[in-house]
Amino acid sequence: MARVEIFDPAMCCSTGVCGGDVDPALSRFAADVAWLSGRGIEVDRATVSQEPAKFVANDAVRQALEAEGTSALPMVLVNGTVRAKGTYPTRNELAGWAGIDRTAIPLSQVVGTLGSTQDCGGSTGCC
Repeated sequence: MARVEIFDPAMCCSTGVCGGDVDPALSRFAADVAWLSGRGIEVDRATVSQEPAKFVANDAVRQALEAEGTSALPMVLVNGTVRAKGTYPTRNELAGWAGIDRTAIPLSQVVGTLGSTQDCGGSTGCC
């Protein structure tokens, strides 16, 4: 089974999905990481401002930071191999690197379930 390590730049929280002005790329990536974890992939995510020791302990990350500075972040390693540097990968890239099949879900199946599962009466805070 694959092991994915994510080394994030300094952010306000562990995912960057906090506060009032959330970067859509971080929201997408947080969802992709949750999707990956939900498929049994071990994911370890560290933020330089909260866990600097992890950055120093990893040779590839430390060397990239020494050579390129923080522009090397974010970095994504899969089974110890650098797969992305300076940008967040797509879900398809993550799936491929982790060896997960990305079988497409028919749009009709997704659309058919939306109407039956979404009921917002206002009491849940979702609307």
